[in-house]
Amino acid sequence: MAVTVEYDVVVVGAGAAGMTAALTTARNGLNTVLIEKAPVYGGSAARSGAGIWVPNNDVLLAAGVPDTFSKADTYLAAVAGPEVPAARRQAFLTNGPRTIAFLQRWTPLRFAWMKDYPDYYPELPGGMPNGRSIEPRALDANVLGDELAHLNGPYQASPAGTVVYTIDYRWLSLVARHPRGVATASEILWRYLQLAAQGQKPVTMGQALAGGLRAGLIAAGVPVWLNTPLLDLHVENGRVAGVLARRDGAETLIRARRGVVMASGGFEHNERMRKQYQAAPIGTDWTIGADSNTGDGIEAGERAGAALALMDDAWWGPMIPLPGEPWFCLSERTLPGTIFVNRAGQRFVNEAAPYSDVVHVMYEKGHIPCWMITDQDYRNRYLFKDLAPLLPYPDEWYESGALVKDWTLAGLAAKIGVPAGALRATVDRFNAQARAGRDTDWHRGDSAYDAYFADPTNTPSPCLAPIWLPPFYAFTIVPGDLGTKGGLLTDARARVVRPDGSVIPGLYAAGNASAAVMGHSYAGAGSTLGPAMTFGHVAGLDLVTTP
Repeated sequence: MAVTVEYDVVVVGAGAAGMTAALTTARNGLNTVLIEKAPVYGGSAARSGAGIWVPNNDVLLAAGVPDTFSKADTYLAAVAGPEVPAARRQAFLTNGPRTIAFLQRWTPLRFAWMKDYPDYYPELPGGMPNGRSIEPRALDANVLGDELAHLNGPYQASPAGTVVYTIDYRWLSLVARHPRGVATASEILWRYLQLAAQGQKPVTMGQALAGGLRAGLIAAGVPVWLNTPLLDLHVENGRVAGVLARRDGAETLIRARRGVVMASGGFEHNERMRKQYQAAPIGTDWTIGADSNTGDGIEAGERAGAALALMDDAWWGPMIPLPGEPWFCLSERTLPGTIFVNRAGQRFVNEAAPYSDVVHVMYEKGHIPCWMITDQDYRNRYLFKDLAPLLPYPDEWYESGALVKDWTLAGLAAKIGVPAGALRATVDRFNAQARAGRDTDWHRGDSAYDAYFADPTNTPSPCLAPIWLPPFYAFTIVPGDLGTKGGLLTDARARVVRPDGSVIPGLYAAGNASAAVMGHSYAGAGSTLGPAMTFGHVAGLDLVTTP
């Protein structure tokens, strides 16, 4: 017989959405428990760069960013399109700033503007070329005490003895090219020395965000039950009244007097669901979402009658399938001296476009895999992953097949199976455009976004450089993701709805367990975390006010 316990609110999933929801209900007087299937908390948020896209918040306004609700609404309407209801879009924009203010009040988190990191479509009405994303400042991990040991690890750890922000990577990539690269390298060391001298244990990016949220829960007295997977929702008289979970090996019924918030993440690590809902080729090998994201909450919600939406989509990004774990190819593809080619040896996309757009094109045109072509001049100039300029690429990258090289373009073409003449013609055409400083084929460099991870020392265009110096390299590019973006359909109050639009009483959803407010697009850095935390907060507030 199942053990039974009772709370006002049960939150499923200890990522950014779930922890924000739990903190909201607890700080408003509701007895709350948070359950998490993994042995660690933080989910994908802890692995992330922790950019947060929440327009018009106090952090931005204090930094002098000229944002307004109207600007943000105009922009997001253009980005997300008519598929996302205006009421839900505006609920995000209204409650996002309140969420940031709430977190700065009730957690040790403090945020800073990611200055000059553009919105992803800055030329659209309401778009901002200087950006409206924020990220956490360094957090002293000492505030977590023993709970630090249970924090999910980062996707890419910062070098020991440094304090690195997401905003720093732009310049660290240029450490051999630009004075600000050297200055940033010095600054990340100096930050650490200053904080360590004060007895701090500084963490940044996703580690700071997840750690700060967990510290808020500790202060609010919210129990977080790790190793406690959801088995199903508990429904009474048509109302979600709790969950059935497994805790310490025993089935446990956790009754919820007010309701349940489903914040259990996406389904990126569920092979069956990916093949059911998403286009081939697809699988679980190319994602960098948290391992525990297997769609449990989405399927439980569907069994309770929930509508699903955006299940065919994900927070896509071009990935290099390196051994061990795929590498999210962000700055590497946008720096000058690279092109993407398909099996015909031809370019087919603006390589520096927003990463989700690049993968959408890969699927729409069937260019999977494709290859990033580059040369030794590029290797000599730029940081690649965590590999300093000039250093050789690791042998295991070649052994895995993720990277090949040759001293001629014809030889490279043979190794990746594309027509040698076509590849030569593509490179020649691109090189001519690079020397002229204008990509007339795919318009790389026309948007302010394209130039962010480019090289301002490169002329005549910061985004374009010829591929000319042997040996030549080809990196395999596959359609990876940061997580799936489809799930339970919700209304403007984060309540889960049925296919007919009626509300399922007692059930809320936020984060990647819910269908994204971004629709099929991506407004800017942090378009996952900003809405996740906001709708976690919205769900919490609705639970407080709804008997």
